[in-house]
Amino acid sequence: MNIFRTAVIFLFFLLSIQKSQSQSYQFRTSGFSVLEKNERGKWGEWSNLDLTNLSVILDTNKHRIVVYSQEIQLYNIVEYIEREENDTDVIYSFLCKDNDGVECKLSIITRKKQDYRKQLYINYDQRIIVYNMTNV
Repeated sequence: MNIFRTAVIFLFFLLSIQKSQSQSYQFRTSGFSVLEKNERGKWGEWSNLDLTNLSVILDTNKHRIVVYSQEIQLYNIVEYIEREENDTDVIYSFLCKDNDGVECKLSIITRKKQDYRKQLYINYDQRIIVYNMTNV
C-alpha cells in the first residue's frame, strides 16, 4: 500500500511538472473585423463583423502565435510586453514579426465588463485586425 501511494504521488508530481512546462494556449475564433487607415492617414470605420471558426495557438515555448486561417498567419514573438490591467481589461501584448518579416503588435485582451470576452488584436501601421475568441 505504501509503495502504491508513493507511486501515485510520484506520477502526480511528474504530470504537474509537464503541465507547468507546457505553455501553449488554444483559442477558437468566432468573428473578425478590420480597421484601415485611409489615403490621408486617418483611421476609417471598422468593417462588419464576419463570422469565423479558426484555431489560434499561443505557444510561448516556440515564441509564436499562429492563426490557422485559409492562409496560415504565423507571428514570431520578438518581445513580451509586461501585462497591463485596469478596471475594464487585462492585456497581454507581444511585439512580433509576421510571415513576411513585417513588425506588428499582437494583444490578447480580456474584457472584464463583457463577461470576460477575449479578443486578439493584430496591429500594423496601416490596419488593425481583431478576432473575437474563446478558450478551447
